[in-house]
Amino acid sequence: MKIVLVVHDIRSCHNVGSLLRTAEGLGVEHVYLTGYTPYPVAPRDGRLPHLSTKIDGQIHKTALGAEDSVVWSQHDEVRDVLDSLRADGFKLLALEQTSDSLPLPQFRSDASRLALLLGREVEGIDPTLLKDVDAALEIPMFGRKESFNVVQAAAMALYHCRFVANE
Repeated sequence: MKIVLVVHDIRSCHNVGSLLRTAEGLGVEHVYLTGYTPYPVAPRDGRLPHLSTKIDGQIHKTALGAEDSVVWSQHDEVRDVLDSLRADGFKLLALEQTSDSLPLPQFRSDASRLALLLGREVEGIDPTLLKDVDAALEIPMFGRKESFNVVQAAAMALYHCRFVANE
């Protein structure tokens, strides 16, 4: 199974680094960093050198080198990425609590290509983007909090997709 991760409008460099490390550990084929999500230093980087170096260092603190071993790319427009993935045969999944989201333990799929969309740490995925996905997945909560940190949630969902969803 081929799994890719679409990380849209995540603001924390530490979350980005942790997501890259998690993606590397769970065999994610590609991480798309979209919108205002910070990203490591890139070839032909258009950012001011002192800014890209600072951001790269912050990402590295939690990525611990995964930014060099996992394939990633930066894109301003998430819709272009989603459209391209759909055209390439990916089933588009959002990790988000919605009125019709499917509890993660119930998710099963025989798709050979899955794309998992993550959104803003506090506000979640923009509702207009949710219209473009095939399904929204939700992690059931048993405590008092309403959600997990985006990295922990992504790790749970990626693990489920990799090892459970297509059994």
